[in-house]
Amino acid sequence: MREILPALRRWYAGGEPFGLATVVSVSRSAPRGPGAAMAVGPGEEVVGSVSGGCVEGAVFEMAREVLADGAARLHTFGYSDDDAFAVGLTCGGEITVLVRTVSPGTDAVFGAVADSVAAHRPVTVATVTDGPAPRGATLAVWADEAAGSLGSEGLDAAVAADARGVLAQGSTGMRHYGPRGQRREDDVSVFLHAFAPPPRMLVFGAIDYAAAVARIGDFLGYRVTVCDARAVFATPKRFPEGVEVVVDWPHRYLDRTETDARTVVCVLTHDPKFDVPLLEQALRRPAAYIGAMGSRRTHEHRAERLREAGLGEEQLARLRSPVGLDLGPAPRGGRRVRGGGDRRTPLGRQRSAAGGDGRGDPSRGPGSRRCGFRGFGSRGFGFRRFGFRRFGFRGPVRGGTGTPAGSAGA
Repeated sequence: MREILPALRRWYAGGEPFGLATVVSVSRSAPRGPGAAMAVGPGEEVVGSVSGGCVEGAVFEMAREVLADGAARLHTFGYSDDDAFAVGLTCGGEITVLVRTVSPGTDAVFGAVADSVAAHRPVTVATVTDGPAPRGATLAVWADEAAGSLGSEGLDAAVAADARGVLAQGSTGMRHYGPRGQRREDDVSVFLHAFAPPPRMLVFGAIDYAAAVARIGDFLGYRVTVCDARAVFATPKRFPEGVEVVVDWPHRYLDRTETDARTVVCVLTHDPKFDVPLLEQALRRPAAYIGAMGSRRTHEHRAERLREAGLGEEQLARLRSPVGLDLGPAPRGGRRVRGGGDRRTPLGRQRSAAGGDGRGDPSRGPGSRRCGFRGFGSRGFGFRRFGFRRFGFRGPVRGGTGTPAGSAGA
């Protein structure tokens, strides 16, 4: 729903009812997963998609009917072997779609939910899909409050507890309860849609490498911020659209920015007056990955200054430096930049489970190291200038020193 949120907020603020279709369950192969949404608004304007085009026509007609009579509808679309041209999924999968009317009069909490999603405030929306409870009824659950109702206090209490649990995990799916919230019954089906904010990627140092890293972070779904104290370099025109650019001293910006166990910090300033105060803060904070550009010698000098600032060996062991992965020399006329595959990050664990080793190609040899920055490979992804091959933050290090196994530094 995030991608269609601007249109939904505009319609809701104007008091215009719209039909909201949401994928609530998927089996086998399907174009889009649970939570995918499509809406039909004023003048039969359509935004979003639930299947990539397979069943949108049928969902559009359902939305028109829902807007006409106000009754929420649930429908399952699948593939028919008897009639391959019937409305259904040609990929052989099956999706169940809930269509309901949304307006200030039918869903009083939608405005607060939309504001929270836009502001990256975590919220879970619980919606009744089937059973002896009002279909389409919603309950919005935040970490410290809830609004709306599913029809009974017992059901609201049970669902709110589960909604906070899935919010912490960022998961979305169906749950089943009794009419009064009994957990060992399955009469009432409730769809829990968690809107957890995207993970943060904080890139410090508005250099060319930062532009490449920001582009990859944005592609992978991170909320990317580039920060530099030098206004002449920290300009939005130098970075991809959607990347936040901040002009401030890095350690000051980090001091007022919240981080969590999913946050990625890339320090590319390559200047002790920026690096040391920034890393002194970062290494005391929760983060999935903290990497800094620089050769082995630079890393050793930086680590010594951090020890003098009071950081212990356990904290210093979190620092990945040189940042990136060992992919060998840069291609002629290009540059290599690599970030995203450290097994210690959520993305890296996914790559490892899929068979990736989280390291560079050993057959390429040590190659050249400019400023201690590992780069993206030259094959595959299609961005010729930067030559993106694989994504990943640098792999495991030896001895907790932050120096990559087999790296040569600069």
